[in-house]
Amino acid sequence: MKINLLILISFLSVFNLNSQIEPNPLFSDNMILQRNSDVNVWGQADKGKDLSISVSWSDKTYTTKVNNDGSWRLNIATPGAGGPYQIDILCNDNVLKIKNVMIGEVWVASGQSNMEMTLSGFNREPVLRSLDMIAKANNPEIRLITVKKTFSDVRLNSFEGNWVESNHKTASEFSAVAYSFANYLNEVLDIPIGIILTSWGGTPAEAWTPSETLSKILTKKELSYNRKQPDDEPSVLFNAMINPLIPFNIRGAIWYQGEGNVGRAHNYTMLMNSMIQSWRDEWNIGDFPFYFVQIAPNGCCGNIGRSQQAFLREAQLKTMQTMKNTGMVVTLDIGSTLTIHPPEKILIGKRLAYWALAKDYGFDGLPHSGPVFKSLTIEGNKAYVDFDYAERGVTSYGKKLSGFEIAGEDKIFYEAQADIDPHWGAGWKRSTLVLMSEKVNEPKYIRYGWTNYIEGMLYNIQGLPASSFRTDN
Repeated sequence: MKINLLILISFLSVFNLNSQIEPNPLFSDNMILQRNSDVNVWGQADKGKDLSISVSWSDKTYTTKVNNDGSWRLNIATPGAGGPYQIDILCNDNVLKIKNVMIGEVWVASGQSNMEMTLSGFNREPVLRSLDMIAKANNPEIRLITVKKTFSDVRLNSFEGNWVESNHKTASEFSAVAYSFANYLNEVLDIPIGIILTSWGGTPAEAWTPSETLSKILTKKELSYNRKQPDDEPSVLFNAMINPLIPFNIRGAIWYQGEGNVGRAHNYTMLMNSMIQSWRDEWNIGDFPFYFVQIAPNGCCGNIGRSQQAFLREAQLKTMQTMKNTGMVVTLDIGSTLTIHPPEKILIGKRLAYWALAKDYGFDGLPHSGPVFKSLTIEGNKAYVDFDYAERGVTSYGKKLSGFEIAGEDKIFYEAQADIDPHWGAGWKRSTLVLMSEKVNEPKYIRYGWTNYIEGMLYNIQGLPASSFRTDN
């Protein structure tokens, strides 16, 4: 009996010692820290006590005194990419050791189910070529922490989650888009890549936006949108799944969401721009890059021939065009009539990585965007369309172009014959399309991909697809 009592006392003593230092869950074994930064490290400990942090990559020791509410925070300088390292946090004669720490690049990955979808796929919904990626996944330089799903009406400071190294056993449960993004960056840059995954299927952008921001941009009527689940409520996911991550140092964010806002495209650009700015303001590390995925054509959000999704795709394009340091991956060529979850997740992750490489990692000149509508010129019964991001021309890879429509002053649209400009000469442009229809003698407006589902087939020479667009707005 005495032996059992001693064991219990010993266990409680160890438990109490360990519980006196509680860093945010981001600071745990196998973590990745942002390189070449003064990173924020914070958590809870015994109030009024001295707390210090030592790191194995430096001889410097960082010290502070725990606040009266038990909170503490320190800034620690990180070197260039490398590892593994160790972080020791000391307080009141207790030591918490954080082991197997790598230093590299850290990205937040957020959105709804298309970001959440793992390499193993969903039931009856596969991820193409995922088995090959899983088999090659033994790479300790790629790590992911998943924020457990929860929602809250007030801001939370902590969450449940732990860092996991990539290997053939763990990778199947990694976000397919985020893993592909991280894997490609790691392959090209040869540095550790950490992903903080915080996503929830079926959720609207309003749920990921702070209440203070929403109150400034949306009316009470707009905030009373159809909420099917508690996690659809305004701000509840920002409070529970974004706020606990702040102010962890990150390089940027990738985002895959939009289906939850189909039908409310009229305010989506304003909502997205405001959400992005609010995240940047909260993190207070400048206008960090924010790259997102345009929703893919599908037959699941309204009739295939209708245009609710086209309006949402347009709103997403406007965010890229109006919001600093953003970029958009187009998926017009890889949609599906059967599912809202396109199986080409690995390709989407790579397309996101092209943006990061071109804009953030010094790969100047690397193509990263598909053709974007630039201008429309009318000559007789023909409409000439020019594009940005198509310096070497546009192509359909030999397929007959479809999905283009043309209209006159009455804005009644008809299917248009579309051809890549065949005229070679001083005025010839490789990025020009020629549109015409026997039913429209005096064209004025054009549009492309203006239905819920379309098999996009217009690309630049580098193989990146064009977004849907219109000129009648």
